[in-house]
Amino acid sequence: MAGQLNPHLLLAVPLAPLAGSAIAGLLGTKFFGNVVGRKVSHTATILGVLIAAIISLQTLLAVLDGATYNGTLYNWMTVAGLKLEIGFMVDSLTAMMMCVVTFVSLMVHIYTIGYMAEDEGYNRFFSYISLFTFSMLMLVMSNNFLQLFFGWEAVGLVSYLLIGFWYTRPTAIKANMKAFLVNRVGDFGFILGIGLLLAYAGSMNYTEVFDKRAELAQLTLPGTDWMLLTVACICLFVGAMGKSAQFPLHVWLPDSMEGPTPISALIHAATMVTAGIFMVTRMSPLFELSDTALSFILVIGAITALFMGFLGTMQNDIKRVVAYSTLSQLGYMTVALGASAYSVAVFHLMTHAFFKALLFLGAGSVIIGMHHDQDMRNMGGLRKYMPITWITSLLGSLALIGTPFFSGFYSKDSIIEAAAESHLAGSGFAYFAVLASVFVTAFYSFRMYFMVFHGKERFGQAHGHDDHHAPAAAHGVHDDHAHDAHDDHGHDEHHHGLAPGQKPHESPLVVTLPLILLAIPSVIIGFFAISPMLYGDFFKGVIFFGENHKVMEELAHEYHGPVAMVLHAFTSAPLWLAIAGVVVAYYCYMINPRVPAWFKEKFSIIYTILDNKYYMDKFNEVVFAGGARLLGSGLSTVGDRGLIDGLFVNGSAKVVGWFSKFTRLWQSGYIYHYAFVMIIGVLGFLVWFMPFPFAK
Repeated sequence: MAGQLNPHLLLAVPLAPLAGSAIAGLLGTKFFGNVVGRKVSHTATILGVLIAAIISLQTLLAVLDGATYNGTLYNWMTVAGLKLEIGFMVDSLTAMMMCVVTFVSLMVHIYTIGYMAEDEGYNRFFSYISLFTFSMLMLVMSNNFLQLFFGWEAVGLVSYLLIGFWYTRPTAIKANMKAFLVNRVGDFGFILGIGLLLAYAGSMNYTEVFDKRAELAQLTLPGTDWMLLTVACICLFVGAMGKSAQFPLHVWLPDSMEGPTPISALIHAATMVTAGIFMVTRMSPLFELSDTALSFILVIGAITALFMGFLGTMQNDIKRVVAYSTLSQLGYMTVALGASAYSVAVFHLMTHAFFKALLFLGAGSVIIGMHHDQDMRNMGGLRKYMPITWITSLLGSLALIGTPFFSGFYSKDSIIEAAAESHLAGSGFAYFAVLASVFVTAFYSFRMYFMVFHGKERFGQAHGHDDHHAPAAAHGVHDDHAHDAHDDHGHDEHHHGLAPGQKPHESPLVVTLPLILLAIPSVIIGFFAISPMLYGDFFKGVIFFGENHKVMEELAHEYHGPVAMVLHAFTSAPLWLAIAGVVVAYYCYMINPRVPAWFKEKFSIIYTILDNKYYMDKFNEVVFAGGARLLGSGLSTVGDRGLIDGLFVNGSAKVVGWFSKFTRLWQSGYIYHYAFVMIIGVLGFLVWFMPFPFAK
């Protein structure tokens, strides 16, 4: 069905979730007096996302048959020839993103019925997640920078609302404010990049800007010898660093686990944090013209992939382990972008969306079964009590570490090969980082798996922790989080965890069904999608490659099918590193649990650095927050009090007072004083206005 897609049908994709959000958010809350109940709220929002998912799937099938769409739906205004429009660009990249966003969102909506069943903000939560779905769809479907920026900021706003959903908790308020402020740093760079492209391309439409890329590549930034495109692309990527949580703008994502678990799966694993990856891929015609920008991306991604993975080995909170895993995997995607393997980055984005959403929702199911306790040191042996959660979490973990035939294997190994084939500056470090991260990922993933589902049952006991079961140390950095606010359903903070004698229980069907449905693509989608997405025509005409960037050609030369790729894996390092990571985790947490305590004692310096998360939070607090306070204090003391109040306000009043005190001397009431002043005044005018006789 080659040709143009129906724009009215495409418009229904973002508007259906928006309508559901409006019903739940307005009619289902105190805003309009709770007109509708919980059933109507979740039905309306789920129906809206279901409609969007069905149309998205139809769109993907039509795109595979050659259909596309790129057009304006609404012309907001025209200013001095600049058109500000709402429009859609729907091609294979967009259609794939639409399907991922709507499917994961649909699973999260269904899951939320069970997870948030006892929460007073039930309707409000459904409104927020549907509003997020609308915002994300507007972002990925946009055909211009204006709409892209609208969606970019909208997902940030809804993320702020969802992280701070339980607004009575101080930790949640701090976390959502932290996310909001850190993202503003990235968004400042993002809007600078958009501004540069607008100033020199004269348009905000993707196609028109891409058509001028050759001209833009010849320009330098005024006053410097820097390439204009290099500066613009780095500014755009700074925006991606904030949204996709790349070092050093990653600090907000682990703290965002203060929000309910469903939003961790939707926003911080599958959709919002991948917006930066999508944006750079969409801008590939521009990024391909700047090796400097690509090298910058490559190094930032490598740092994030490796060093955030190390932090995952330190966590006791089950959600935070998965959060640091997300950071590391986002680093993998960014490395692929820097290596000009955009299709590989997007392929990993897709596979990661399924298995990471599965792991987050699996963690939430464990939290429900544990009566809202998130500390892995209080778990163990849950396999026989929660069989569906156990098997789906195992499948998600196997996909995450890159087990052959699982979806993560095909995407992760492709990224590692892309880094090896890249010849850009920084590619050597990037290859080492992603290769070492394979071992780290396998270790922290199966450390979590063994601590939660196997070994000694540690639930239903007092919360004193046995050093033998602590992560790399007995008392990790997040004890405060583990015991301050585990109550993920907004219940009494002092009543969480299993009481003595209680046993965990499997979650209800509305929770386990999304786990099963997410587990299916987590296992099989990589096998079926790798050939068309990476080495076929799926992204033809959508992703562009520079003449000197031959990474995908070299990968294609070595690729002989998904089965051959698995067979080749047994002769390459990544698979054996993953196996080594699992074996080490098994030894440390199942065979000889004294090893973590020994590690803490012998490598106390490393432990302290990791325990303090490389001191990034303290650095930000001292340098940026402290500097802002110091600057604010200086501006208040010198600028406000001294300059404005002291000089301009009070100073001007004193000058007027002094002048009036002087002129008051002439207001004596004597006529000859007034006559004298008049004569002096007339004389002054004559001197001022009459030309001197010697003047030329």
